[in-house]
Amino acid sequence: MRIGRAAGVTDTGRRRLRNEDAFVCEPPLFAVTDGMGGARAGQLAAELAATALEEGASAIDGVDALVHTVEEANRRIWERSVSDPETTGMGAVATVALVRDGTVAIGHVGDSRAYLIRGGAIEQLTRDHSLVAELVESGVLTPEEAEHHPQRSAITRALGTEPAVEVDVRTVAGEPGDVFLLCSDGLSSMVPDDEVVARVEATGRDPERAAEALVAAANARGGEDNITVVIFELVGDAEAEEEEPPPPEDTQPDLASSDGSPDEPVQDGAEPQPPAVDTVAAPVDTTHHGAGAGGRIAAIALLAALLVLAVLALYAGITR
Repeated sequence: MRIGRAAGVTDTGRRRLRNEDAFVCEPPLFAVTDGMGGARAGQLAAELAATALEEGASAIDGVDALVHTVEEANRRIWERSVSDPETTGMGAVATVALVRDGTVAIGHVGDSRAYLIRGGAIEQLTRDHSLVAELVESGVLTPEEAEHHPQRSAITRALGTEPAVEVDVRTVAGEPGDVFLLCSDGLSSMVPDDEVVARVEATGRDPERAAEALVAAANARGGEDNITVVIFELVGDAEAEEEEPPPPEDTQPDLASSDGSPDEPVQDGAEPQPPAVDTVAAPVDTTHHGAGAGGRIAAIALLAALLVLAVLALYAGITR
């Protein structure tokens, strides 16, 4: 089993002036980050987090390394906010997915989310680190009340707000046909889960089309926040092999020309002809500029003949 198609889309939305989201779509690592902090600090925090995750992707070989990379993102944001007064208090949330050996490890801090779509059903793989999520868990609010609570954007855990951070981790055993979706709260707060599934299925589970459709759905409902979606699929090994182009049928040189007649053998010292290519090639320019030795002799003979004719014509005119 391996990663199939993947795509990421981010959009400013209808209400915000800037996009403070960022994403990483570099198989086998995928991530969504959402910054906070006002002015341009939120945008900077999201970019710092995404950059740290992307730079550390090649070294991530397991869950521990995934956690370490998220902690590195936290360190970079924290140190920048401490050293730069204009970014004091900035932070970011992040959800990261690492695909390895048929499993998907999810690292999570904040209220961005990871979902699994399998068999037409959707499952939220992450738990929001937010005030309303804690109130729902404690029974103070119902899920329906939480959707409209005035403090639904208040988060309780983020990258860069403290020198250290606790990272939630979950590992999921993948199956062929699974679709994983990471998103910022600009999608999850605007589009209900059942509509998310319906739109993904309506696109034939094509990640790029599905991501664009989900962004459009969030904007159609008001687009109150930045919207970021990353989608990737898992496919079976046999299916993955079918997607790869087949090897050339014959690696031996083709001795027949395009019209079916045998090519002339290349003589020693002759200029070799370019090999045939199985594509429509542009016509070869056979025009040669400049004359060869034979051409120069013919030109001299022609000039001499013209000179003789001119002399004869002049003589004929005089005798008349």
